[in-house]
Amino acid sequence: MTLQLDEISAEEVHALAEKFENEPLELVLRWAWDRFGERAQIGTSFQGAGLVMIHHAVKAGLPLPVFTLDTQLLFPETLETKRNLENFFELKIESIYPEQTPMQQVAEHGPELWKRNPDLCCTMRKVLPLQKKLGELAVWITGLRRQQSETRQKTQILELYHFDVLRDRYILKLNPMANWSREAVWAYIAKHKIPYNPLHDRGYRSIGCWPCTRAVSEGTNERAGRWTGFDKTECGIHTFLGDNI
Repeated sequence: MTLQLDEISAEEVHALAEKFENEPLELVLRWAWDRFGERAQIGTSFQGAGLVMIHHAVKAGLPLPVFTLDTQLLFPETLETKRNLENFFELKIESIYPEQTPMQQVAEHGPELWKRNPDLCCTMRKVLPLQKKLGELAVWITGLRRQQSETRQKTQILELYHFDVLRDRYILKLNPMANWSREAVWAYIAKHKIPYNPLHDRGYRSIGCWPCTRAVSEGTNERAGRWTGFDKTECGIHTFLGDNI
């Protein structure tokens, strides 16, 4: 069930966003669980911030469901990381799939769509499946961090997100890691020995689908290894599903 606007006002969202800037991560996650229960869910692609969030939730006894978008073009290492994390956290991570298989996409749009129209490929394999999932929720909990890229610098910890403009549907987008640094994230992962994608150790600072992700040198923008050759640093799930209020 999608969030009803009478459940929370834009004014309350803004006030909570300011309050959460100074709240510990566990308390922010507890607010989401206490107020919305299983209608609040963590979406992760197994980047560092998502792992930290899941660990905090599990450690605090907050049974927030976790899901991931499986585009069916993920690295084998990513799929193995998912299995390792399920064992480590002792929870099931739901996989959300596109309507078309890669072969069905080839039949309709031709081979290697990501080389010709990466925006369309991302829309079909990530944006639309996520939009369908968000229609079941009230709160989408993400691992967005302001430090990741210029497009994410204005990320608020809590936002009212217009995720489906055509049907005028809203959801709360909770970004409790927005003010964390990359260094703090990876120090936490090392301290708690959380399994992570081994591609990070091979120069992949941000990991998506294998055709559109490459290793980059240390110190570059975290999103620099995505969609090389295109004026594109976002798949679209955080930028054109809707607009923020």
